[in-house]
Amino acid sequence: MSVDALKSALPGYAKDTKLNLGSLTSTSQLTDQQLWGTVLACAFATRSAVVLRELAEDAADHLSAEAFEAAKGAASIMAMNNVYYRATHLIGDDAYATLPAKLRMSIIGRPGVDKLDFELWCLAVSAVNGCGRCLESHEKVLRDGGLSRELIQEALRLAAVVNATAATLDAEAVLAPAGV
Repeated sequence: MSVDALKSALPGYAKDTKLNLGSLTSTSQLTDQQLWGTVLACAFATRSAVVLRELAEDAADHLSAEAFEAAKGAASIMAMNNVYYRATHLIGDDAYATLPAKLRMSIIGRPGVDKLDFELWCLAVSAVNGCGRCLESHEKVLRDGGLSRELIQEALRLAAVVNATAATLDAEAVLAPAGV
């Protein structure tokens, strides 16, 4: 499978997801590395085996080995950070923001690829994982680095569509054996 195979697997009720997946991956204003790194990192974040496997296949055709690993690294570090920072924010006690996280995050400082590309992937994964604090932080770094709101929005749309693809296909896989 690939993007095309995932589109074919989406049921009729997910026509919008199918169309968005196709258009976002074929008419992107992001660089190839930004686009496919975002797709891969978000696929990783969805935890959907089929979506990750199929999108990783396409991403491997567009990313260097270093960028492929960095996109996975963005998903991994944000899986940790999104839980921690979302939790400390949701507790509602501002004192937690003054405490050191004491979590290793060296990949953020040395991702092995362009720093803004890595930040974009972290932002997109934070959207999938629903961490407002991380979204704000990564968006600020991206804007300060010169990335336009339109490109940031495109990464957020990719996150939304990859997530919808995973949610739909995983739900259909559960329902299929029951004949529902």
